Amino acid sequence: YYDAIVWASENNITKGYVDGSFGIDDTCTRGQAVMFLWRMDGCPEPEQAEVSPFTDVPDSHAFYKAVLWAQQKGITKGYTTGEKAGQFAVDDPCTRGQIMTFIWRYKGQPSPEDVSESPFSDVEPSHAYYKAILWGSQEGVTKGYTTGPDAGKFGIDDACTRGQIVTFLYRIR
Repeated sequence: YYDAIVWASENNITKGYVDGSFGIDDTCTRGQAVMFLWRMDGCPEPEQAEVSPFTDVPDSHAFYKAVLWAQQKGITKGYTTGEKAGQFAVDDPCTRGQIMTFIWRYKGQPSPEDVSESPFSDVEPSHAYYKAILWGSQEGVTKGYTTGPDAGKFGIDDACTRGQIVTFLYRIR
């Protein structure tokens, strides 16, 4: 992850932690994920909102502008069903499927090439994140797991690490 982390640091996408570490294997939160994307886009000012679109992200929250920008740009809709409906869930772990979908939406939801079979054994064509993950695979954003017991899988529901997310972003720069 070295080149990606250096690039992210040099381009003010991440500042790392106060102690000078980056936390390569730390789980990336949903808030951190949209903050990285927002910074990658140059920290544009979102349109003023009379009321935050998410009940858990008031306008005083440190990630408010990034989350509002991501919502306005169509990168995230937050949770629309279940017990977290109406929330963004800033501190929840960002899954690999969620981050690939955020990135795909950030890039304008480009259509992946049709294929006869999924490149990953754990990503069915009927899955909500399929197009995003397929696009990411075809564009070289992700290779999925290439070694170990999960080789051949993408890991849709696995928590995305900070090292993985900046690598995905580095590959779309």
